[in-house]
Amino acid sequence: MTKPGADKRTACPPPGHPRLTIVEPMSIVIGMAETQSSDTSLSGAAGRLTAEQRLREALLAGRLAPGHRLVETELAEQFGVNRSSVHFALRALETDGLVERIPHRGARVRFVSISEAVGILECRQLLDGLITRKAAENATDQEATLLDGNRRRMRDAIAGHDFVKYSDLIQEHHRLIRTIGRHPIATAIEERLQWQIIRHQFRLSLRPERAEESLREIEAVVDAVIGHDPAEAEAASHRHFRGVIAAVLREATKPVE
Repeated sequence: MTKPGADKRTACPPPGHPRLTIVEPMSIVIGMAETQSSDTSLSGAAGRLTAEQRLREALLAGRLAPGHRLVETELAEQFGVNRSSVHFALRALETDGLVERIPHRGARVRFVSISEAVGILECRQLLDGLITRKAAENATDQEATLLDGNRRRMRDAIAGHDFVKYSDLIQEHHRLIRTIGRHPIATAIEERLQWQIIRHQFRLSLRPERAEESLREIEAVVDAVIGHDPAEAEAASHRHFRGVIAAVLREATKPVE
């Protein structure tokens, strides 16, 4: 029996049993291995980025519906990160308008109404028109080739009825336009707005009829940018967003399946 206050003492176990080394405070070692498992979860910047990426992917895919409660401990275990990483990831998503905190209830996925989605799209229409105009002014031959290559992949995705891939390629199209446009202020604002309604747009891109409409709209944008026609590029961008707004409103009137 160990004396109270002892820092370390070795107990003599019965024959055939492993030796127990008792070390304050209450850390029990069996032989040379600790019974307490080491924490291998990601932390710091790597943990936060991992949690944020996984949450954005879940929101985009619709696995986290509006109103869904976001429990930090559950998400940390699911993503393989520590709770602090999830906490700061949720803060980032809250800043982007994807998550909201309810007093005494924690965080949940924010619901974006149809009217709010339309308002966001109207703002994006103006921003994207500006960025697309700049892209038509700035596009190099190499950038034009990248934009046209993405357009060909969009055609192939629709021809193959791969609408999930088509949705990803739409996002790549907008990313390329923002890169070519080289307008960091407008880009930062538009990216933040884009995430707030990305679930609405993802659902629309899965509709074959809307996918074909949007491809025609985007084809016109690409042609204008590659042709270095700023005025037509801006006008084509505006037509594309008007098409998205009309599709969102049509979708809102459909019965729930």
